Amino acid sequence: MQNFTFYNPTKILFGQGQIAALKAELPSSAKILLTYGGGSIHRNGVYAQVKAATSGHGVVEFGGIEPNPRFETLMRAVDLARAEQVDFILAVGGGSVIDGSKFIAAAFYHEGDAWAILADHAPVQRALPLGTVLTLPATGSEMNAFAVVTRESTHEKLPFSSPLVYPRFSVLDPTTTFTLPARQIANGVVDAFTHTMEQYLTYPVNAPLQDRFAEGILQTLIEEGPKTLEHPQDVDARSNMMWCATMALNGLIGAGVPQDWATHMIGHEITALHGLDHAQTLAVVLPATMQRQRGAKRDKLIQYGRRVWGITGEDDTTIDQAIAKTRAFFESLGVRTRLGDYGIAPEAIPALVAQLEKHGMVKLGERGDITPERSREILELCA
Repeated sequence: MQNFTFYNPTKILFGQGQIAALKAELPSSAKILLTYGGGSIHRNGVYAQVKAATSGHGVVEFGGIEPNPRFETLMRAVDLARAEQVDFILAVGGGSVIDGSKFIAAAFYHEGDAWAILADHAPVQRALPLGTVLTLPATGSEMNAFAVVTRESTHEKLPFSSPLVYPRFSVLDPTTTFTLPARQIANGVVDAFTHTMEQYLTYPVNAPLQDRFAEGILQTLIEEGPKTLEHPQDVDARSNMMWCATMALNGLIGAGVPQDWATHMIGHEITALHGLDHAQTLAVVLPATMQRQRGAKRDKLIQYGRRVWGITGEDDTTIDQAIAKTRAFFESLGVRTRLGDYGIAPEAIPALVAQLEKHGMVKLGERGDITPERSREILELCA
């Protein structure tokens, strides 16, 4: 096992009716910036619950944060937050709203062009505190210090992280997911699955507990993911899926093990240039990455095939079947796994590779061996 430091200060309030409990978590004198997305929280009753829980506080609302939150939109929120002198952010929504709110929190005190936080890795010296009410389980943003933001004007999608943007608390009520479209639920399963694979499918470092944590998340998603689609109001299935998504990226399974993230970096460029959902890009790129990197990932691919999918037989056959079963699982959820399925032709690949080079993504993967040329090969396998 590799050396590691594990730190996660986020308090989780999990279960039905827990939105009411956030009242006790808010600072008594807080003036709150309430952030949300396209308005579904008004239709599913979450908005009313949040307003009741924040009664007695000054609340300034900012809605309209997009999927793949846009820098331009978020800077309008920063301007509003500064003008209103808020001192706490409450993000109500899925990963995009939470990611966007983390950026708002970091940009609030930033002097100069806040894009530097993303493009130049400018350190976050201070940030507004924030809490979240999760309505779409997928990204794990409710319990980590990461965020990804898109700049529409330049077609860039970049990540940042800071321990200062860990949510102080996050409310996870699985009943808030009952009215979500099937596409969003399926995307969430793919997202959580791929987050787990980015930390698990690397090379062995004698970390059996982390491996079994990860395998447990993967197996649970395989079992519970289809149930969440077949029975949208199955609170047990939704609870299990929601907790998997949180556990997949709160730092626990990645402690002391090598991590990959090439699939994500390549996927970000597909979203930036072609507008695909984040999870759609992951479903496209992950099987291709597994295939291209099967030599470097051989030991863990065999372990994955045998432990997670129960495959027996020769090693190479196990790898072939493990990759095929991963692709088939995504397809069974209704998430397509080829660039061509989304109307993206092979001619689009050079521009995607050029974007990776522009953003310095030239030594990807757990070994740093995924060069632009190898990224091109992975994308060709995605066609």
